[in-house]
Amino acid sequence: PDSARQCRKRLDIALGPRYEVRESSSAAAARPARGFRADYGFVATMDREIMRDPERELMEIEARMSREAWVRATDASDLVHGEVMSLRTTVLGQMSGIRELQAVNRRRHIVISELLRIDHRRSTEISELRTALQGQ
Repeated sequence: PDSARQCRKRLDIALGPRYEVRESSSAAAARPARGFRADYGFVATMDREIMRDPERELMEIEARMSREAWVRATDASDLVHGEVMSLRTTVLGQMSGIRELQAVNRRRHIVISELLRIDHRRSTEISELRTALQGQ
């Protein structure tokens, strides 16, 4: 029974009808039959496929994409921050200009009010002089 199980193991390792299995069940014991050459490229491809870990690959892709998203978000944040600072500087400059214009407007308003008072006083004086001249 035990030797029959070992024979089955050896048969499971056999790669196909082109190969023959010797006494040992190791991979080195398998050799091509009838002059066929082993396709080591195919074996290497199969080894790579077996050793490929799709879950690990997905995790690596997710990690790479997360890093890229983080970099893009950081770049966008920096860009927006720069634009906000630029707009803030513009608004502060405009507010300063508005304050200066308001001060100029107040001074002009004072001058105009004073000129109107002077004009009214002169107009009153002229009316009084006319009345005095007409009364003579």
